[in-house]
Amino acid sequence: MEIYHGSNEKVQFPEVRISKYTKDFSWGFYCTNNRKQAIKWAMRNDNTPTLNIYTYTEKDNLNTLKFEKMTDEWLDFIAKCRNGFVHDYDVVEGPMADDTIWNYVQDYISGDISREAFWTLAKFRYPTHQISFHTLKALSCLSFERGEILG
Repeated sequence: MEIYHGSNEKVQFPEVRISKYTKDFSWGFYCTNNRKQAIKWAMRNDNTPTLNIYTYTEKDNLNTLKFEKMTDEWLDFIAKCRNGFVHDYDVVEGPMADDTIWNYVQDYISGDISREAFWTLAKFRYPTHQISFHTLKALSCLSFERGEILG
């Protein structure tokens, strides 16, 4: 399967980086199967927006978690990860909380809205796709194909 990573540089050798802020599925190397989405990620950069293209070959020996759609389990997992929870999955795949949905997630985490209110607000939003790689074993499933400079 072909997947994409938007960046400000060519990323021939992906890494899992621990930073100040955690993301939807905790720290990891994030990609998507949606080319337009990855281009949008890349274009956020002022330097050299680059679309990195990889071949992803799934391996049976990986501990993988996959969310097919936004569910209560997805919401709880994102809330935990955004609050610093570090899981033991090699790969996590599922919907991405875009900026609008993320605001709803933040409101849910802080207790400003209930779970029911979150689902009411999120009902008409269409989440995008993300797949995150959290271990060296997971990163070994990626084969760098090329980096395309955009713009």
